[in-house]
Amino acid sequence: MLTLYTYFRSSAAFRVRIALNLKGLDWSPEVIWLPGGEQTGSDYRSVNVQGLVPTLVDGDARLHQSLAIIEYLDETKPGQKLLPADPLDRARVRSLSQLVACDIHPINNLRILNYLKKTLGQSQEAVDTWYRHWCDEGLTALEAELTDPRTGLFSHGDTVTMADLCLVPQVFNAQRFKVDMSRYPNVMRIFSRCMSMDAFSKAQPSAQPEASRTA
Repeated sequence: MLTLYTYFRSSAAFRVRIALNLKGLDWSPEVIWLPGGEQTGSDYRSVNVQGLVPTLVDGDARLHQSLAIIEYLDETKPGQKLLPADPLDRARVRSLSQLVACDIHPINNLRILNYLKKTLGQSQEAVDTWYRHWCDEGLTALEAELTDPRTGLFSHGDTVTMADLCLVPQVFNAQRFKVDMSRYPNVMRIFSRCMSMDAFSKAQPSAQPEASRTA
């Protein structure tokens, strides 16, 4: 049994939940309540010194960082492949994945937004404006990348890849912050197709047991 340290609104954990579901793997959640700061406590730091989610525990192994975890699962576990075999195709999938996971997400995650508001004293309106600006910057680039003829029913070709596992959580976050998604038709087409699949819908934030928790 695999254990995933997770939080329902974490984009990075969301990506890994999708991967686990797509591969049909048995896993159990271990919730780290980010709003309460559990990720910075000594108990969780003993699991992940970075103080971030997700962490995947597989036997004696502890893995951190969502893209590294997804690639590990793809290389070691049965089920649907999430990266193509061809080196050029694989490079494109990684590029699309990193556009989201490295360019959009890190400057818009919870600790950045909290720093802007609590440490730098920015208003909620200013924080939301920050979020939408950088989200639009990244999604504009992603939308342009998805005009490539190698895009098919999904971000790369006609099967789900790691790129889709990054795209879907980012759309959830963008919608939460009221980004105008009508400007990104390719992104939304792929998002809708993915969300018609059980592996994605069961991984979404509202489907997680802790989603109803209030404190």
